[in-house]
Amino acid sequence: MTAESNSRLADKVALITGGTSGIGAATAALFIEQGAKVVIAGRSKDKGQKLADELGTNAVFVAADVTQEEQIAAAVAATVAEFGQLDILFNNAGGPVGAPIDQLTAEHINYGVSLLLSSVILGTRYAIEPMKAAGGGVIINNSSVAALRYRQGDVLYSALKAAVTHYTKMAGIELAPFGIRVNSISPGAIATPIFYGGSGRANKLSDEENQRKMAKLEANLANAVPLKKTGLASDIAEAALYLASEAGRFVNCHDLVVDAGRTSMFYEPND
Repeated sequence: MTAESNSRLADKVALITGGTSGIGAATAALFIEQGAKVVIAGRSKDKGQKLADELGTNAVFVAADVTQEEQIAAAVAATVAEFGQLDILFNNAGGPVGAPIDQLTAEHINYGVSLLLSSVILGTRYAIEPMKAAGGGVIINNSSVAALRYRQGDVLYSALKAAVTHYTKMAGIELAPFGIRVNSISPGAIATPIFYGGSGRANKLSDEENQRKMAKLEANLANAVPLKKTGLASDIAEAALYLASEAGRFVNCHDLVVDAGRTSMFYEPND
């Protein structure tokens, strides 16, 4: 591998929300490998600082709860203060938010909107001025195949992810004149802690317990897709790298589905 192939994000600065584990952590590592400086934002201070320390001097952890507007604004401001600019925003933070349709409450809805939708809208809002100052930028929103197909998530989660995907398209049109591209990624069944309560508000498992549950999860997920392969956080990180880099320069308002063909499968109602 040449030095140039390891410099696809040279001189770029990225902010990744939900960056302490799973897709966010994998993306942070890959972006740094490709020459970027990265601010990892998340609620788990211990895990976030440990990850930043492991990734080296080009990684900084900022504690941020994306359900709080002022903390989103502070994370963007901290990125600019630390590295002088903001070129890439990955609105990645998320987690389970719902309940069966006949048990949904206003609390579920309000929390879900704050975590999955408002965080994307407000992250974009606060990234606009720094990106304008940098002459352009890239915003990537983590959506889901649940936005595209039934039974890939609960009703509330699916509806909010559909909103994220549509917002992405609208924001991409609005911000294109400023050289800011906006795209989303819709992961399929990816082996991350979200599947077993190891992320979000329930993120209280030890590293050892996470590893044990992850190994079992990876063994099961391959059967859910035509390729019979397990989707990994690194697969989504590679998609984010494509969208963030010059390779994706002509891609805007797009939802990149990374699901090994899952959304194309026919299924019976009782699958």
